[in-house]
Amino acid sequence: MEIILAKSAGFCFGVNRAIEAVNDAIGTDDIYTYGPIIHNKTVTESLEKRGVKCIENIDDIKRGTIVLRSHGVGKDIYSEIEKKGLKIIDGTCPFVKKIHDIVNEKYNKGYKIIIIGDKSHPEVMGINGWCQNSAFIAKTVEEAEKFETEKDAKYCIVVQTTFRKSLFDEIVDTLKNKGIEPEIYNTICSATSTRQKEAVEISSIVDKMIVIGDKKSSNTQKLYEICRKNCKNTINIETISDLMLNIFDKNDKIGITAGASTPPAIIKEVIGTMSEALNDAVKNSNEDGELSFQQLLDEHLVTLHTGDIVTGTVIQISNEEVSVNLGYKSDGIITRNEYSSDVNALPSKELKVGDKIEVFVVRVNDGDGNVLLSRKRIESMKGFDDIQKAYDEKTPVEGKVTEVVKGGIIAVVNGVRVFIPSSQVSNRFVDDLNVFKGQTITFNIIELDKSKRRIIGGRKALIEKEAQAKKEAVFATLEVGKKVKGTVSRITDFGAFVNLGGIDGLIHISEMSWGRITNPREILKEGDEVEVVVLDINEEKGKISLSLKNVTPNPWLSAAEKYPVGSIVEGKVVRMVPFGAFVELEPGVDGLVHISQIANKHVVKPEDELKIGEVIKVKVLEVNTEAKKISLSKKEADGVEAPAEETPAEEAPAE
Repeated sequence: MEIILAKSAGFCFGVNRAIEAVNDAIGTDDIYTYGPIIHNKTVTESLEKRGVKCIENIDDIKRGTIVLRSHGVGKDIYSEIEKKGLKIIDGTCPFVKKIHDIVNEKYNKGYKIIIIGDKSHPEVMGINGWCQNSAFIAKTVEEAEKFETEKDAKYCIVVQTTFRKSLFDEIVDTLKNKGIEPEIYNTICSATSTRQKEAVEISSIVDKMIVIGDKKSSNTQKLYEICRKNCKNTINIETISDLMLNIFDKNDKIGITAGASTPPAIIKEVIGTMSEALNDAVKNSNEDGELSFQQLLDEHLVTLHTGDIVTGTVIQISNEEVSVNLGYKSDGIITRNEYSSDVNALPSKELKVGDKIEVFVVRVNDGDGNVLLSRKRIESMKGFDDIQKAYDEKTPVEGKVTEVVKGGIIAVVNGVRVFIPSSQVSNRFVDDLNVFKGQTITFNIIELDKSKRRIIGGRKALIEKEAQAKKEAVFATLEVGKKVKGTVSRITDFGAFVNLGGIDGLIHISEMSWGRITNPREILKEGDEVEVVVLDINEEKGKISLSLKNVTPNPWLSAAEKYPVGSIVEGKVVRMVPFGAFVELEPGVDGLVHISQIANKHVVKPEDELKIGEVIKVKVLEVNTEAKKISLSKKEADGVEAPAEETPAEEAPAE
């Protein structure tokens, strides 16, 4: 006896996803499914026993959670559920959801929609609900012949996911012969195509064929029709109770497949029962090296389960997607997104073919026959213990900033993503959080909800604590009159702040230069390294006053010696006033040329004779170092004596 079991037999990705959605929801609320979650009464009866009720009308319930069936529903159903304030868990197969999106988009752009499929099938009814139930629907060539075209209309064709490809092509050709040029979307599920192709191959070489699946299931019936064409001895059973064992012979070559809505347990039960009933035949087959039913089951049915942690061998790395040999019938796939919590990590840089790696089973069948794996979740599980310990013991952790997101940043700690709100990133406002991207930072775990895996970090308190320690260290070394070095961290109109290694001190604009300045930016810029003198320390208020000009000697102390009365010196005109012009003799030392001392004539305005920036010769008339004043004369430096009768206006006697 030879048994051939289809590798694609049983639950497809979409069905498995819908079942998992219901199972996860049970116990959280009153749970309902809109229509049967899948077309398998064994499954729906089992769910009903667990308290899950199947409804066809939203008005039948007032509260609870509705899980939408894998076949999908129309747009109006979503609206009805939302209006009633009910919770929705969308169990729609992603392949079906894709059709909804296509139909909705094209219909809104003015296209006429054509659906190839069974108009009484829930999937087709749901698709039609995304174009206000206006689609032309055909499941046979004869129905397609009845299609009537509209002048200047645009057409879009989609197809039921479980439809037979050859018939789909025939119907499309029939519609094209009507003179239309439609946009065609082959939306037949890839898993369906694989399953049907396998059914053709197996049914062509066996004596008897068993198709396991609900008789109301469209994809199961398509499998039955396909197999029946090639093998007249094809039977469709829903459970083991429908199987008549006496129709089989020990020398038969038997093919077995199952619809997408058939649970693995039913397939296993069928094969197990056949194995027991035909035990003698199986034993004889084993003596010749053939496989028993149970051995066949072990070889072809996946024995992995969602949530398993297993070790596999890397067999390929392509486009940053890792293929892993698990020792099972299907290879495992680690997508780029499931490789690491660090979005910048590249499998090709960290792994090589032959490496042994531990992985988490996310899904046994991803819809294409592969086992979906995650390495990221292994990291997360191990790292979460470290996070929990740090939270309990209030100890800081280190993490690498991988993303900047709305409202904060994401840091990865041993594979665990931790959200740090923008208000907790620093103890100061940070305009652009991208400056932290790629950095490794230290922070505390300030909130941890294990059930929701919600982890929030914060470094504000940590930074403030570190800053306080640095402040105390700086204050301990500072003394009034001492010279210190620092970096200009910020400049304002009234001065410049200098980072002294843990605390900022202020250089007031009046302490920047011995000369006159109007803006601190004239002599300093952010980032400048400066040497300053400490003028005052107020540890209680955390304030330090600094002086930049006191680093160099006060030029007025030697002004009398450098600029003796009667000497001729050069200076630069730096400022005009109504009564004269100020001339800079050196940085910090200005002298006044009174308007009466500018020229040997009556001068109305200093600007008439002098220009800012002009270098002139002047004679020192008087030096008052205590008042920091020097009187100068330009006209005397030019060798012209002042007329005896001329008296400065402000000194003339009152009449």
